[in-house]
Amino acid sequence: MTGNHTAEGPKHKRDLTRRKVVVAGAGAAVAVGVGGTLAAGAFAGESAAKGGSATASAGASSSEVCYKLTSETTEGPYYIDADKLRKDVTEDEEGIPLTLRLKVIDSETCKPIRNAAVDIWHCNALGVYSGYEAMGSGGGGGGGTPPSGEPTGEPPSGEPSGEPGGGGGGHEEPTDDERYLRGTWKTDRNGVVEFRTIFPGWYQGRCVHIHTKVHVSGTWTDAGYEGGNTCHTGQFFFDEESVLASAEVEPYSTNTTTRTTLDEDTIYPDNGTEGGLLKLKYKKNDIAKGVVATITMGVDPEATNTGT
Repeated sequence: MTGNHTAEGPKHKRDLTRRKVVVAGAGAAVAVGVGGTLAAGAFAGESAAKGGSATASAGASSSEVCYKLTSETTEGPYYIDADKLRKDVTEDEEGIPLTLRLKVIDSETCKPIRNAAVDIWHCNALGVYSGYEAMGSGGGGGGGTPPSGEPTGEPPSGEPSGEPGGGGGGHEEPTDDERYLRGTWKTDRNGVVEFRTIFPGWYQGRCVHIHTKVHVSGTWTDAGYEGGNTCHTGQFFFDEESVLASAEVEPYSTNTTTRTTLDEDTIYPDNGTEGGLLKLKYKKNDIAKGVVATITMGVDPEATNTGT
């Protein structure tokens, strides 16, 4: 199990707006803008978040920029604290191959967090969550026309609800024993963990997203990950261009549920990388070949954020 994630609470409150810069090389100067950035020491090639900028003087051999904590979001009703310790969560689900590369760092020190347990879970191409197949997909599935860039109807207000509505509300008990597109794995010495899955679909009231939790200070055993605290509960998001491209590919193209865009979503905090927006790499005219998604998460390892 990956359960028993309990703690007495944070030992202290950190300054959530603090920026800390670690520079290798004498005489180097780094300027950090509002919104935070990703620089050397994060994923190579990862671009700065909206509104952020970082420059280093000539002669600095390397630099790493720490930024705001990655946004906490609701856990949603479909989290299962199960024993699926694995990097490949695909099982037999059809969809666009997705490689999800995550890096976890301490937002105060910039240091990677090693041996953290990272959970991911998300719906399949037709908007159905494993463990909750009886909940349906909010009207998705079946033949029809793929969604357009301008969804019909009014955007949702407040936290999404209904079935499945996996953005708000309390936890729902599982309705079946399926566990596809769910898994837990540990970060390496660089704070990195990589999952193999599929590009998620969409369902009523939510944009395309992946849920995540980060657990620290626990113990890895033969039975799973035990103890410690859940220091981060969040969601990863996909830009509209990639979602529209995926909607042209089967089986996504058979999902007739009215789609909520990223801008309309009531959970996405609209703050770029800091809010969980993934950096995506794929062949523009052939997304079906696969997508690589990367992000660096800044967390407070001493905090407890369960998202409930």
